[in-house]
Amino acid sequence: MDADAAHAPPAAYRPGYELVAERILQLIAELELRPGDRMPTENELARRMGTSRTVVREAVKILSALGRVHAHKGRGLYVADDDGMLGSSRWGGFFLPTNLDHVYMLFEFRRVQETAAARIAATRATPAELRAIEIAAELCREGHVTGQAALFERGDDDFHLGIAAASHNQFLLAAVRQARRLQRQSNVIGRNGAVGSHTAEAVEEHAAIYRAIREGNEDAAAAAAAVHVDRTLEEYRREIQRRVFG
Repeated sequence: MDADAAHAPPAAYRPGYELVAERILQLIAELELRPGDRMPTENELARRMGTSRTVVREAVKILSALGRVHAHKGRGLYVADDDGMLGSSRWGGFFLPTNLDHVYMLFEFRRVQETAAARIAATRATPAELRAIEIAAELCREGHVTGQAALFERGDDDFHLGIAAASHNQFLLAAVRQARRLQRQSNVIGRNGAVGSHTAEAVEEHAAIYRAIREGNEDAAAAAAAVHVDRTLEEYRREIQRRVFG
């Protein structure tokens, strides 16, 4: 064995069902299954992956919750027929939450979306929409201060979707919603739902975006949104490095 390999830190532990969930998504892509197509049975999946049916069942529960697989009682497993903009058959369900190239492309896409949404919202947001964005930012702050990850995540969703809604562009709103859904898949399968250490900075970044939108400063709103997405990506990279190298 190579000396460096012998002294390399162990990779972070990942539950078996999480690994199997990832492999099921890879299998769907390899078999070129489309939304609505029937999948191999739980027994077949267990045999293909050299694991137990119990582990496969837990993996399927995760994928069902994420909207990637539908389990029909008495009928078997099917690729979810998601009619969302990014989950439709037109996109081929190609997104693999643990494929770093896919994740980085998604961040690129989010940067385009969210800078555009913030820029437009700075010119169109109504007082009620501004208040909704402010409340969402405060929810994130409360979640960070109290250590409640679920509260932070809820506020984060409300914040970004609130900005998209304030753009008064239904295509942007749909795109932001679906991109965040895919991002959540990556967090759940690739990172065990970890929020990471970026929450304190995110709270301040949200405040900067909100202020620029409230003041009607298009350039500042877009720039603040870009900073936020870029820093979120850097935090994601650090988390991946930690998981790989310990």
